[in-house]
Amino acid sequence: FSSQADMHGTLTFVLIPSQQSKPPPAKETVIHVKAHFDYDPSDDPYVPCRELGLSFQKGDILHVISQEDPNWWQAYRDGDEDNQPLAGLIPGKSFQQQREAMKQTIEEDKEPEKSGKLWCAKKNKKKRKKVLYNANKNDDYDNEEILTYEEMSLYHQPANRKRPIVLIGPQNCGQNELRQRLMNNEVDRFAAAVPHTTRSRRETEAAGRDYHFISRQAFESDIAAGKFIEYGEFEKNLYGTSIDSVRQVINSGKICLLNLHTQSLKTLRNSDLKPYIIFVAPPSQERLRALLAKEGKNPKPEELREIIEKTREMEQNNGHYFDTAIVNSDLDKAYQELLRLINKLDTEPQWVPSTWLR
Repeated sequence: FSSQADMHGTLTFVLIPSQQSKPPPAKETVIHVKAHFDYDPSDDPYVPCRELGLSFQKGDILHVISQEDPNWWQAYRDGDEDNQPLAGLIPGKSFQQQREAMKQTIEEDKEPEKSGKLWCAKKNKKKRKKVLYNANKNDDYDNEEILTYEEMSLYHQPANRKRPIVLIGPQNCGQNELRQRLMNNEVDRFAAAVPHTTRSRRETEAAGRDYHFISRQAFESDIAAGKFIEYGEFEKNLYGTSIDSVRQVINSGKICLLNLHTQSLKTLRNSDLKPYIIFVAPPSQERLRALLAKEGKNPKPEELREIIEKTREMEQNNGHYFDTAIVNSDLDKAYQELLRLINKLDTEPQWVPSTWLR
């Protein structure tokens, strides 16, 4: 040590690089997801830190910046990036699926058995039209699926390939009137898909304009091939809307307008048509009564309650398919809002399932 104490001058350190090179940590890719459930961290006993939890509602777009912890992802709500200095915690997909499955199991154990006779009677009430949806593509067969998040990407529709507009809603909520008004007011812009049928052509009808008239054998063959978005039987004749009929409208440069049953949404969404689905919801029960009275209708209180209940049911079971919703409290205002949403597709990119763009 004495010799070191006598040393003076500049001390130079030589750094020798390691023989084992370690790559820099990979930067996680941001993924964008649409939430298919509501989340409030203040009601979640499992969140590691409630103050850091990020609340969101069904339909919100979330930007996930880290999935390092599979149970708790870090994310921002779309549009809140500037107001939210830190990313918030949200349940990871697998974790949310696991606890939702557990919750459903507990609820099923508590649920009393339904009377088979009454249950069947309720389901079969008012059946005029026999609908023959493909069981493999029918949303009713997906009840066991636990919806959490869906990966999304931004998409701007090409000027020459407009997305079909689908209006969904309970009966007497105005979707038929809105569709007809669009086609009447802008004939060169909007059109309906020509349906197929097995019935005979009437004198005033033209093939390819009013219907595509085909044999029952050809119709059933197309059903087996999955060519129909929606089809059913009425008075021993088959009727249906095919994917090709919608595509013909798109290829013509027009916007195809569709009014469909909720059971058809999965088939349409799994096609390559990239639909924009708008839910037309009724206003309050009293306002709905007033609107229907203007049309000369006098619904009973139980019929109004049934429409409101059907609305809730459709939102709960099929809301994950909806791109947006409008409340039809006034037909003129609802029409203007619908037109605004359709026009926005030309000027702004929209979030669509990432699978559509792969």
